[in-house]
Amino acid sequence: MKPPITWPSGTTSAVSITFDLDAETAWISRDAANINRLSVMSQGAYGPKVGVPLILDFLDRNRLTSTFFVPGWTAERWPDVVAEIHRRGHEIGHHGYLHEALEGKSREEEELILTGSSRILADITGTRPVGYRAPLYEITPETTSLLAKHGFLYASNLQDSLWPYRHPEAPSLVELPASWILDDGPFFAFGLRPNLYRQIFPPAQVLSVWRDEFRGIRAVGGLTMLILHPQYTGRPSRLNMLQELVDEMRDTEGVWFVNGVELARYALTAAANTGTDGRPRA
Repeated sequence: MKPPITWPSGTTSAVSITFDLDAETAWISRDAANINRLSVMSQGAYGPKVGVPLILDFLDRNRLTSTFFVPGWTAERWPDVVAEIHRRGHEIGHHGYLHEALEGKSREEEELILTGSSRILADITGTRPVGYRAPLYEITPETTSLLAKHGFLYASNLQDSLWPYRHPEAPSLVELPASWILDDGPFFAFGLRPNLYRQIFPPAQVLSVWRDEFRGIRAVGGLTMLILHPQYTGRPSRLNMLQELVDEMRDTEGVWFVNGVELARYALTAAANTGTDGRPRA
């Protein structure tokens, strides 16, 4: 079995550590009345206020370049934070406007969200976003063609592969597959409004899950795509855990640390020989 992508010389797998800066939109999108609930809103505000500064310092210490997917509403609320992420050399990707679900929206409504938030992000960074992650990964039958129409290079929503691949109906668009097991939300998200009564996992248990997943993906030459949220992983104990994971990844031969846009640009080159369905080659 061979991966449906040829990695750069000297590497055999890739790691992309990405962040979804939902901030307050994670809670407003679930219940609009939360905008008047100060404690609920403060859960989201921790991300841009404290989580992002800690994460940016973490990335600097580890000499890592990341991608932050940002809703348009968050960018309007925290433009200085988005500008600082960009200034520190990280990619800003598209993540909807209000972290809204796309289900039930028309093509025209979806396109307005896509173009409107692109303008908001571009006004802050001077650069139009080329990477797209839908809120909760939920896309529609129209999403791929809209992304291609508006010049996006990649999306990171589908969970059907371990390797990057080109969309068959839009070969200029690369999919960087995601997975709930590598998302910090199922382990750390907790709230009262709405009820998100879940076990909050200790960092050591999450490290065990992510370490095993990385080892398995690396063994088959795949992409380990971490999806983290500053309001969750931006806690000091969890960043300490992430440091342990990064240290092991660094000590593993052939691992390429790469952000979304760098990976997408490589996947579109002839050298990558990227497949169009995400299936391993015989």
